[in-house]
Amino acid sequence: MKLFGSMENINGVLHIGGLSVNSLVNTYGSPLYVIDREHVENIIELMKNSFKSKKFSTEIAYASKAFINKAMCQFVNAKGLSLDVVSDGELYTAKLANFPSEKIYMHGNNKTDEELRMAIEYNVGTIVVDSKEEFFKLSKLAEISNKTVNVILRVNPGIDAHTHEYIQTSKFDSKFGESIFDDSVITLIKNMINHDYINFLGFHCHIGSQIFDEKPFYAEAEVMLDFIKKVEKLLNYKIKVLNLGGGFGIYYSSEDDPIDLDIFLKKIIEILENKLEEKNLNIEKVAIEPGRSIIANSGVTLYKVGSTKTTYSGKKYIFVDGGMTDNIRPALYQAEYEGVIANRLNDTTCDTYTVAGKCCESGDILIKNKNFVIPNNNDILAVFSTGAYNYSMASNYNRLKKPAVIMVKDKKVNLIVKRETYEDLIRNDLDFEE
Repeated sequence: MKLFGSMENINGVLHIGGLSVNSLVNTYGSPLYVIDREHVENIIELMKNSFKSKKFSTEIAYASKAFINKAMCQFVNAKGLSLDVVSDGELYTAKLANFPSEKIYMHGNNKTDEELRMAIEYNVGTIVVDSKEEFFKLSKLAEISNKTVNVILRVNPGIDAHTHEYIQTSKFDSKFGESIFDDSVITLIKNMINHDYINFLGFHCHIGSQIFDEKPFYAEAEVMLDFIKKVEKLLNYKIKVLNLGGGFGIYYSSEDDPIDLDIFLKKIIEILENKLEEKNLNIEKVAIEPGRSIIANSGVTLYKVGSTKTTYSGKKYIFVDGGMTDNIRPALYQAEYEGVIANRLNDTTCDTYTVAGKCCESGDILIKNKNFVIPNNNDILAVFSTGAYNYSMASNYNRLKKPAVIMVKDKKVNLIVKRETYEDLIRNDLDFEE
């Protein structure tokens, strides 16, 4: 068990932000997503202090797909970050949260006309063009709107990062971006440069997610600067912006070896500065887009134990009042998590259990074959590092209600997502008509 931020064991009970898990569940119910605000703030400050240069400006854009709602948009804005959105829904959320539009990056590999029109209407700071076809679509919409839009092109540098196949994004057959090895990309860039309603600024790339090895990131930076030098020479055009994406690996379980962000980000800056000088390049801004590495370890999901079961084969289960509806990642990615019986941390009598949810699926498993204190009904089971891609990917499968989300710090609670009600579940249902 690894505790982060303000999480601590006080008399055998897990406390987060100075509050016991017992009091949190008693007040806000379960399952319950808890975000340790202090830990998020510390990670953001670490990144801001480590990712800075005297030779170019730097920007950290929070990858909102990890976890987004109005409060989170307002929080990251207050902390001085920009925002990466990937859909009209995320963009609409940012707008309602009054997030500064000039600090928004609009992503997506298949943006609809509606999404592009919305990005233009909202004066989004940068639209990340993913393909030749999208450029043609965007350029027409910009001309119709009589607005010049800032654009960077997502390219694929072909870096093979060792991570789960589903979250690799830079292989030659990736659905994202245009390959820097395809000669036609130069023609595309030239067309973007010459279009009256497109202000072409530079490039975006992203090699994957949950990557533990720093070397692919260093290679990404060097390959991209080589490509930028080639583009500038061929087209006689100054590239101003390079966005290196995110994907920095974090701790989920003892098998993980997370990136040391302080050392890693300073090393990236050093490589960029040296390479820029070597290539005689003058990039004005370098951006990164961390999401998981900002919010994941700050999150804990609290469940109540409903019952236990020992099967005929001898396998032992702990059943909790949530499951794949609030954490699909174990079923989707075979993701591994750590958990504890959070109200009995000092107990020593343990056994091996699999933690299963309440959905009608055999694959509704949260944690497989790990040691837990022998649980009692209504004990609180905590699963750690659930701040990223848990609430974001939550569903109403089996018509289960989505949990509430709270932020805690210094014994204060900020309810940032209400628990769903039965009325929420049926709000879009219509009656059958003969």
